[in-house]
Amino acid sequence: MMKKLLFISLIFFQFFAFAQEDAWVFLNAKANVANALANPLTILTQDAIDRKNNHGVVIDFRDVPVDETYITQLKNATGITVMAKSKWFNAVHVRGTETDINNLLLLSFVDHIEFANRSLNTERSFVVNNKFEIEDTQITFVYGNTQNQVEMINADDLHLLDYTGTGMVVAVLDAGFPNVNTMAGFQRLRDAGNLLDGYDFVNRNPDVYASASSSHGTKVLSTMAGFIENQFVGTAPDTSYYLFLTEDVGSENPVEESYWVEAAERADSLGVDVINTSLGYKGYDNPNYSYSSTDMDGLTAFITRGANIAFEKGMLLVNSAGNSGASGVIAPADSANVLSIGAVDSNGNYASFSSQGSTIQPTQKPDVVARGASSFVIDQNNTIAQNSGTSFSSPILAGGVTCLWQALPNKTNAEIMQLVRESASQYATPDYFLGYGIPDLQMALNSALSIDLDVENELSIYPNPVQHKLNIVFTENTENIKLELYNILGKQVIYKTIYKNEPSINLESLSSGIYIVRLQADNKKSKTFKLIKE
Repeated sequence: MMKKLLFISLIFFQFFAFAQEDAWVFLNAKANVANALANPLTILTQDAIDRKNNHGVVIDFRDVPVDETYITQLKNATGITVMAKSKWFNAVHVRGTETDINNLLLLSFVDHIEFANRSLNTERSFVVNNKFEIEDTQITFVYGNTQNQVEMINADDLHLLDYTGTGMVVAVLDAGFPNVNTMAGFQRLRDAGNLLDGYDFVNRNPDVYASASSSHGTKVLSTMAGFIENQFVGTAPDTSYYLFLTEDVGSENPVEESYWVEAAERADSLGVDVINTSLGYKGYDNPNYSYSSTDMDGLTAFITRGANIAFEKGMLLVNSAGNSGASGVIAPADSANVLSIGAVDSNGNYASFSSQGSTIQPTQKPDVVARGASSFVIDQNNTIAQNSGTSFSSPILAGGVTCLWQALPNKTNAEIMQLVRESASQYATPDYFLGYGIPDLQMALNSALSIDLDVENELSIYPNPVQHKLNIVFTENTENIKLELYNILGKQVIYKTIYKNEPSINLESLSSGIYIVRLQADNKKSKTFKLIKE
């Protein structure tokens, strides 16, 4: 009898749970828009305003917060629970019965409603698996470091040029960050003041480290920001980071898309440059909410639409393609405005779990790949481990891309993404497994500088100021260049022939100061520069 009652109770609970619908309520107005746009510091930080100005991004209606008086009225409506809000969409994510949600249309400020259960299309009914199943599978530990995953994309060459992410800001939107604020693997990050802030959007908790339900975010962050001397270096060790918890690991529900959009909006208001997301959405516990494969078209999913706005706002979005293999990429990796990252092994071979693109996506997916099979991470116990998943290939590349953008601060997000694609190993022959292939970030930098400096007619050097390696840009038909370096007193301190196949010189041992560099090409062209050695 007890079992029967328990069974009946379970059925009732499931019926009640599915009777509760999720929906986005779109509003038709905001308060004090003109005043807010005239005084942008009331809605954005100075860093956000500066980033937008630098990249020609207009501050508009979407930057103004949702009217709190409207939110209060929605909270007070019968049977309605407010789950999240989005200023970009001027929308509020609510939960309630279909009837109670539809009654919100009677409110004058409600424009329209979109239910997560958009139809009863059975094509969307499929089993939802643990999205972290691959990443959570611990591989037998083999002692090693991050050299392979960093060198594979030539991020180490950017580091040698002192492009380690300094001055850049990354937001990590993920599932949980336990011990990031205490463990030794992030001590260097904390000591530099680069662990900025965080927020748990799922539990509405300003202490983003309090949730121990998942350590996924800790591992993801480590591939970019982790540092253990002589053992582990992330791809962007000197970048500043915001940590936002947007994934509820206890269930799969479209409210997580809304949490993500909220976090992206906050990132934008804080002046974030790059967002890494090692999450994705397609199937939900309630199959009525699930997206079909044809919905992965870069336009349909709520989170994808949010990502498209985030791109318009000037941020660069890097996202895991997914671990679904032939089942395809997941949202928001389907967006043309997201740099979607697949996975390869240490030898650069396709990892079988990595989500494959298709003709459904409007652009080539995945865009590019990085190491995601047996990637090195630091877990919540401060142990160097190896885990697999596009969850790790994405931040590995996101860190490298952040360093590239540091080197090319005048480039837009779209220009950086295209440089990364064009530098990849199979750019001329992309496929749905590796996309454009494995990027070469040093090549991307050289390509950008070559274009910017019009090197067909001009000899050039970079970076300037320099700390370690000085690169020399060759003109067309030039095979070697005589480099002369003079100190401020006119004394020659370096005379060296630089060859096209090795176009750089290490100045690390040179004292700080101002120098004069004279380049003499074998075709008799010459040029003189003032060089600052830091």
